[in-house]
Amino acid sequence: MAAPTTVDLSAALIAAPVPIGHWLAILPVAHCITLGAVLLMLRGYPRLQAWLAIPGLAALALIDAALLAKVAAEGPLTMVMGRWLPPFGIAFSVDLFGALMAFTAALAALAGGIYALADIGESGRRYGFFPLLMLLMAGVTGAFLTGDIFNLYVWFEVLLISSFGLIILGSEREQIDGALKYAVLNLIATTLFLVGVGILYAAFGTLNMADIAAKAGDLRGTAPLMTLASLFLLAFGMKAAAFPVNFWLPAAYHTPRIVVSALFAGLLTKVGIYALIRVMVMLLPMERQELSPVIALAAAATIVVGALGALAENDIRRLFGYVVISGIGNMLAGVALGGLGGISGAVFYALHSMLLMTALYLAAGEIARRGGGFSLSALGGLYRQSGGFTALSLVLFLAACGLPPFSGFWPKVILVKASLDLGAWWLAASILVGGFLTTIAFGRLFLLAYWRPAPIAPTPIALRPPGARWRTGLPLAVLTALVIGFGILPEQLLALSQSAAAGLADPQAYLHSVFPEGRAP
Repeated sequence: MAAPTTVDLSAALIAAPVPIGHWLAILPVAHCITLGAVLLMLRGYPRLQAWLAIPGLAALALIDAALLAKVAAEGPLTMVMGRWLPPFGIAFSVDLFGALMAFTAALAALAGGIYALADIGESGRRYGFFPLLMLLMAGVTGAFLTGDIFNLYVWFEVLLISSFGLIILGSEREQIDGALKYAVLNLIATTLFLVGVGILYAAFGTLNMADIAAKAGDLRGTAPLMTLASLFLLAFGMKAAAFPVNFWLPAAYHTPRIVVSALFAGLLTKVGIYALIRVMVMLLPMERQELSPVIALAAAATIVVGALGALAENDIRRLFGYVVISGIGNMLAGVALGGLGGISGAVFYALHSMLLMTALYLAAGEIARRGGGFSLSALGGLYRQSGGFTALSLVLFLAACGLPPFSGFWPKVILVKASLDLGAWWLAASILVGGFLTTIAFGRLFLLAYWRPAPIAPTPIALRPPGARWRTGLPLAVLTALVIGFGILPEQLLALSQSAAAGLADPQAYLHSVFPEGRAP
């Protein structure tokens, strides 16, 4: 264990004013919390509540876009709370990886918020859908932007509490059952995370991530870093729904309202992947390398189990839940591979999956509205109802399979190449086999739900009020356009993903943003 260091706390006070641009690091979280509180006070005005939430989500996307532009142009930036220098003060430290994830999450949330205008009725709004959505985004965004590992735990708690409220919105028996499974497994993961944070603080005497990254090399011979890495791997693996702790996701994500499922699939598991990449790649790189065979085995199993589960499912929502799991396996493969290729592939895949999985679940809502339910055995004839919706769905299905020319193709190419470069042919094979099985699963879905004649006359589900077609069509169309655009023109996103991976592998710029005059004593 490291010996405690005596420091002059008075020297930790910040003397210089904080640059205006650095306020962007905290502004997204402050915006979400403030707007969530305002919406909660307007609980008795559900229509006003909804129409304030959508501009608020659009403003969040603009703030995150400005933050991403600043970080991309100037490098990582740090905002310290309470005018105390790190490692004593609570810091928000934003690098390109965090800014990319926050901006993509805001886009997915905006799409979900617009769709919710049709999917969430007055009762759901009165019970707090929009305030809970803003608090969920506060937790998600805070996790992406924080520079303190204990506050990463705190933001996990914020998003978990708000997600519990969203998953039981409607108070149906199935929702309560799904919420119980979701809560138990996530609370176990959170407990493991907290235990890991306690051990980490005992070893390092700090919770600031930049300070931990700087000190890890000096403490490698004395601190239980492999124990820490194993704890964090298990905790974040559970939150990300990696094999063998993935069974809670398909048992829970099909129970809430479809827009809630879409937000969960697009955002929550990616927070687990983000935390895993941040801790294992930036803070504990040597331990990640030692554990890479275990991570690679878990990745291959997650990919194949997810794809096989999708093949076996009759309920579209559960099918998509297994597709989420298979995608998590691809991201884990990037973590196992390490290096610029592996990490950039994982980052690219995470950004792609956030948009794609949100869109897929929103499309599932439209399938149910048009076809009368989520069961494949009762669906059919959707092609005859709408050729445009069929084409949009086909694009999303092909992107989920990783086929060109859509966004899912490029990260899989990067990951397969990185696997072959390291001689991990079996990991490359698992990625390709997973894509092949997923293609069969989506081909089955398309043939049964769209191409064959309807087995019975469908009874459409009223997911939206009359005249509200744009509320469901617009977010689906925009997300699909992004999936197509990032597939046809991937260069910019690929360059950003590579820069983000390089910043994680060599965090000197991140450390300099936190300690501009050198590492703290």
